Amino acid sequence: MKNKIFFALTFLAGTLLLNSCLKDNMSDYWPDALAGKVYATIPANTVQSLALKPVAGEVPFTFLVNIATDALPTEDITVTFAKDDAAVTAYNASSGKSYKPFPTMSMTTTSIVIKAGTRNGYASGKVWGAETLNACDNFMGAISITSAKTASGADITIGGNMKSYLLALPISNPYAADYHTVGYRIRPGNATEPVDATQTFSTQDCKTVRKTGFGNYGAYDVTIEVTTNTVVVGGVTCYKVIATPIDPTTGNSVGGMFDVWTGDATLKPADLTINYYNPVKKLFVLNCYYISSAGNRIMYEVNTRL
Repeated sequence: MKNKIFFALTFLAGTLLLNSCLKDNMSDYWPDALAGKVYATIPANTVQSLALKPVAGEVPFTFLVNIATDALPTEDITVTFAKDDAAVTAYNASSGKSYKPFPTMSMTTTSIVIKAGTRNGYASGKVWGAETLNACDNFMGAISITSAKTASGADITIGGNMKSYLLALPISNPYAADYHTVGYRIRPGNATEPVDATQTFSTQDCKTVRKTGFGNYGAYDVTIEVTTNTVVVGGVTCYKVIATPIDPTTGNSVGGMFDVWTGDATLKPADLTINYYNPVKKLFVLNCYYISSAGNRIMYEVNTRL
């Protein structure tokens, strides 16, 4: 019973908010004369959000469409939609944000029919192509009502400030994943210490990941920032990285990365290019050091995404 009462109060509050916020246009509030007025609206009062993984495939979304009126509609109402990049531009101008319109977005169906005697319906769309975009960009998609008509052909007024569905579309870090780490650590004067393990690369920001472990040594972490600078390795254009060993207890740097390959001469790789990410093979090659009074420790690793 409490849940039913709460739902009823929530619905009533939402209806009052909807009626108080509608505009015939951007400068004319709908304050008192509600009787007989009918509006087609998308009652999403804030920007919605849908997190995307940087992988191929379509991702669906759904939103509510409402016919705001004091009496239930007596005819079917067809509401039509379209992708609306201009709505993203308008949102940026009013909010001070800097979203880019998401390039690949469409409606699953371009229109829906809200049946006579009802007020609500659901529209659905889809986005795709996140794997081709820069995760450091801020994206938003917008769908707007373009027309609303009764079955007899009468136009329904579109709520000027409630006609668009704004959907923020953040893309997750494309490098965050589990990796198979193969390599070694060198402590001067000691035998080379191999590592062959699964390590998790976690998100730091849109282009930086962090892993626990410097070779076989688990007390230090390594942050890895993928840059836009490139290097060709084996015919593949790869991205240079900035790899920094850090002390996780302080967050401070404890070393750096080598400019040229440095490691065990008996395990010298065929290609001496270091500190890069290969987007085809999805692997990081790292060659770093951390500072020690007993001699700097050396790490060489090939980290292949699982």
